Amino acid sequence: MKRVRCPKCENFITFDETKYQDGQQLVFECPDCHKQFGIRIGVSKLRATQREEQLDEQENAEACGSIVVVENVFHYKQVIPLHMGDNVFGRHVQGSGINCPIETVDPSVDTTHCIIRVQRNKRGQLQYILRDAPSNTGTFYMNEILRDQDRIRLEEGSIITIGATTLILRVGNELKEGEQ
Repeated sequence: MKRVRCPKCENFITFDETKYQDGQQLVFECPDCHKQFGIRIGVSKLRATQREEQLDEQENAEACGSIVVVENVFHYKQVIPLHMGDNVFGRHVQGSGINCPIETVDPSVDTTHCIIRVQRNKRGQLQYILRDAPSNTGTFYMNEILRDQDRIRLEEGSIITIGATTLILRVGNELKEGEQ
């Protein structure tokens, strides 16, 4: 089974891709907002249902690293790539404007919950700094709640908890410009 997301309301529609051939055009109508949209089988970037998807936690190791969202009753496992600058994490809501959305139905995760800043130190090494956004339920680093003014330096395997959601940092090993 595959699923596609409605471009208007972001509702997921599931369908059996084995009934269609590569290159075949399909048209869907969203049951929620009645938006019609089309896809092409085998050509479009369809994602497997998240339960079937095999995620590589180290796929962004050559860049700035990633955050692994641990699967629980609210969501499937996710790997979210990090980029230089502020990475704003929160619950995925259409139009929220965050750059690292977590697809979850966890009501205790705010739409803007915490921020991980990726930057280089004086020696050119990547460093990761965590702060609360601020959020309503708080951001926890290794089971300690962060105050609004706290800035915590993260390392490989650091555990962050937002609501009932656990995040694990996988650091990158990006080379500085000019290094081989």
